[in-house]
Amino acid sequence: MAAITASMVAELRGKTDAPMMECKKALTEAEGDMAKAEELLRVKLGTKAGKAASRVTAEGVVTSSISGSTGALIEVNCETDFVTKNDSFLALAKAAAELIAKHNPADVAALGALPYSQDGFGPTLEDVRKGLIGKIGENMSFRRFKRFASGAKLAAYLHGTRIGVVVEFDGDETAAKDVAMHVAAMKPVALTSADVPAELIEKERAVAAGKAEEDRKTAEAAGKPVQPADIVAKRIEGGVQKFLKEVSLFNQPFVKNDKQTVEQMLKAAGTTIKGFTLYVVGEGIEKKVDDFAAEVAAQVAAAKQAG
Repeated sequence: MAAITASMVAELRGKTDAPMMECKKALTEAEGDMAKAEELLRVKLGTKAGKAASRVTAEGVVTSSISGSTGALIEVNCETDFVTKNDSFLALAKAAAELIAKHNPADVAALGALPYSQDGFGPTLEDVRKGLIGKIGENMSFRRFKRFASGAKLAAYLHGTRIGVVVEFDGDETAAKDVAMHVAAMKPVALTSADVPAELIEKERAVAAGKAEEDRKTAEAAGKPVQPADIVAKRIEGGVQKFLKEVSLFNQPFVKNDKQTVEQMLKAAGTTIKGFTLYVVGEGIEKKVDDFAAEVAAQVAAAKQAG
């Protein structure tokens, strides 16, 4: 049985807004599995606990480079927020995006092998990365990137340095940039409902079914009538359809005018969105949480032993 720590409870509460004791119960039931505990809370508490786990903790920047119909989007990670404001680190990220757009490297290793010099380091991008690690005293890495060269027009939007979007489009550039900003704000997972990954749909269906079962148990315990199976099935499917509309770009209410959908706005602007890519710094990365007091105590103990 995994030990449930206060920091684990706090992390789950931060992701879900659920009460502290409910978070502890869910973690205990999930045997410390954070993702499973979050899903359990969604089942028990409904949409209140369905807050997207977007409070990512890994640091870094997202940046882009666009030249005509060729471009790139890249996430470069580091250890602390302090380094994300370092001019040398920012220059490294900008150069990496430009190199990707120009040279089309196959992967991170190929990217690192490209010629580049900065701050007295080189002759490759990887040599500069290693040099800056030594100079700044903090690890940094090229996590992921995407190159765009399909022939479509490109529009980019950066929300600070933590969220980046590139939209592939035909039509009006202003409308495309508005869509890029919308994607950064609303974080759709696909263009249309039909494009939403099957695993996400099944996960949402499982959550809806679990919530329906919780409601059934609650009704039984209170001596209230239980809904027929066909009604429950319709509720579950209704929840799934609602989810699909919420996460597909074209169905979302447009952020600048919620009286129309993104699809309606694009039609009025004579613009077609062919695809979009969204990067959020640290998304999906588990950051180590250090117990500072324990670390100091360990160092003191080690010093005593050495003495």
